[in-house]
Amino acid sequence: MKKYAKVSENLEGKDFVFETGKLAKQADGSVFAQVGETQVLATVVSSHESVDGDFLPLTVNYQEKAFAAGKIPGGFFKREGRPTEAETLICRLIDRPLRPMFPKNYTYPTQIIISVYSADDANPPDVLALTAASAALTVSDIPWDDPIAAVRVGRIDGELVCNPTYEEIDKADLNFIVAGSSDAILMVEGGADVALEEDIIDALMYGHDQIKKLIEFQKKLIPDDLSKREVPEKETNSDLISSVTSIVSENIKSAATIKSKQERSSAFKEAYNTALVDLENEPNFDEKEVKSIFDKIRKDSIRKMMISDKVRIDGRGFEDIRDISSEINLLPRAHGSSVFTRGETQALVAVTLGSKEDQQRVDSLIGEEKKSFMLHYNFPPFSVGEVSMRLGTGRR
Repeated sequence: MKKYAKVSENLEGKDFVFETGKLAKQADGSVFAQVGETQVLATVVSSHESVDGDFLPLTVNYQEKAFAAGKIPGGFFKREGRPTEAETLICRLIDRPLRPMFPKNYTYPTQIIISVYSADDANPPDVLALTAASAALTVSDIPWDDPIAAVRVGRIDGELVCNPTYEEIDKADLNFIVAGSSDAILMVEGGADVALEEDIIDALMYGHDQIKKLIEFQKKLIPDDLSKREVPEKETNSDLISSVTSIVSENIKSAATIKSKQERSSAFKEAYNTALVDLENEPNFDEKEVKSIFDKIRKDSIRKMMISDKVRIDGRGFEDIRDISSEINLLPRAHGSSVFTRGETQALVAVTLGSKEDQQRVDSLIGEEKKSFMLHYNFPPFSVGEVSMRLGTGRR
């Protein structure tokens, strides 16, 4: 039975309320957070069965309910559909600072769901959602010992403002979302008009000071008897690590400086296959473990090459740029088109001009707006020489 706890604190003139044990009691962790009349519910559930691999299978879902603003969804079915562009961007905003805070060996499928259940016309829910997600992890039994938080920092008439309202954001000449732990800034997103470097630093430090306070608010929710799951340490085969390292180290260093991506990938693959052939008759041979060791050696070698030799992965120095070329009017029926090439990276771009009737109507919790400029970005699998399912527009 989840214990109920409530924390009410004031941050720079705004009252924050965090409650746990009130809603979503079957989740591993849940927090109902509020500032003003904006409310979000953050829940987290993590499987007790791990999956193969050396990555964190984390999924973040963020959804704004139409009823939160007293609206009925548009469309034929009159209910929320697939995530909007804004919701997708907020999902990624939440994912970025949370992901690196999990234990390195945590490979248990984990899902964080944040739903906006009430939205006023003053307080944006995005930064509240991120802080609530951290709080849900903090009160859960999922290994998560260092809470994080997020604030929006605006500058209005030369004064820094924490979590400005929508109206204040429109007046601000600096608008940053800052996320961090108690001792570090993990993510910054936003923009500004002309701003000096010291102005940016002042804004980040001011934001971090507020983040520390929000983290202390979260810690007050933690039950006294909370115990976190124990994640078994991954056993390391020191003999296998030594063997793989001796076989592939020099080949990886040579491959990393190859200019052509295809040739470089082939060289890496050849180095990996060499290790498999040389080690397949060894006792306790495990191909997955060899692959994991190989990938770590490759990452460490490239990092060391950059730090020690000041050389990037394709042999370029830090100030060297790849060959650049461009071509215009490639597509005769488009209003404008071009191909921009830098090294082996290409962008095929088309422009279409329309009238006011072609503007995009965006319906959000705070009202409707129209966009006259739309940028559509596609990242097809063939652009990186891979095969994948094409199921519509991805989250990128």
